[in-house]
Amino acid sequence: MHLAYPAVLAALLFCTGLYGVLARRNAILVLMSVELMLNAVNLNLVAFDVWLRDRLHSGQALTLFTIAIAAAEIGIGLAIVLAVYRNRGSSEVDRLRDTAETDEAETVPAGDDEGDAPADALTDPEDQATAAAGKAKKAEATP
Repeated sequence: MHLAYPAVLAALLFCTGLYGVLARRNAILVLMSVELMLNAVNLNLVAFDVWLRDRLHSGQALTLFTIAIAAAEIGIGLAIVLAVYRNRGSSEVDRLRDTAETDEAETVPAGDDEGDAPADALTDPEDQATAAAGKAKKAEATP
């Protein structure tokens, strides 16, 4: 058997999967593209195992491990995508950048507006503690 045929097919599959990962916005299509890339690696492993005539069949054993890892990755990935879809209503990868939650300490008025009271003049002890925690967090975050 010529090694060139499966190697070229695997390279085409891997490049197609890489294009899908880089160009797609839908998270499910990105996961499918990752699976395509893993299948290209599996094809290479089996082809080289046959070409080298390995008595231990280590290429095929590695292929089984890769298939098991890919199945676990798809299970976890689909669970994450479904959770994001339920919360956001969309599974676009570009919108996942906005998933960070804001702290309540950052929403406390700092007294910059004319109608707001300054942070030092807050009368409620909970507001004072929240404002102090926000200032401490900002001080830690700045280099």
